[in-house]
Amino acid sequence: MNITNSKINFHETELHLLKEKAVWAPAHKAIFIADLHFGKAAHFRKSGIPIPEPIHSQDLLNLEFLINQYHPQTVYFLGDLFHSDWNGQWEVLNVFLGQFEQVNFHLVLGNHDILPTMIYDHSTFEIHDKPLEVGNLILSHEPLEEISINRLNLCGHIHPGIRLVGKARQSIRLSCFFYSPNQLILPAFGAFTGLAMMKPKADDQIFGITKEKVIPILS
Repeated sequence: MNITNSKINFHETELHLLKEKAVWAPAHKAIFIADLHFGKAAHFRKSGIPIPEPIHSQDLLNLEFLINQYHPQTVYFLGDLFHSDWNGQWEVLNVFLGQFEQVNFHLVLGNHDILPTMIYDHSTFEIHDKPLEVGNLILSHEPLEEISINRLNLCGHIHPGIRLVGKARQSIRLSCFFYSPNQLILPAFGAFTGLAMMKPKADDQIFGITKEKVIPILS
């Protein structure tokens, strides 16, 4: 495995880590995204918490940018696409994605993807309830504990973040890509999500995400 700036080469599979919190794999013409949590604002409103719906608008704009920029054949969502119970934003998401007729959308189900099977059957997505292999990549929502030595697990669920501390005790929290041997945990794509601060070990690599670029922090 070779790392150069924001690119990983894993057994000849090239993965570009994007500041939009996604991964682009040119050989597969595929984009990988984790933890969109679309519809979460409406879910909170149903519980009496006044979260405005436009909080998700930037997520759709970012997704549209990625599709127009990279022209993928396939977009893989690594779980927690939609936040729990059905609400009207599910239709908003499907109508939005339906305009990209040249793209195939796949969903590897996560713990928040709990909509009835019938709803998924009539959606834009091809659904996978088990880890999915794409070349030498294994796609899952939660990080896999056992991974073959020649496979790389792309996953989400954790919402990884890193806290950087300056000399004057100032600090900043960033979303990040978290690489450990045979596993790459993607940041949460959705804007309405939290961060889990990661504690890297000696063999881990962290790629912090700013508005301008992805930056290797530890190697």
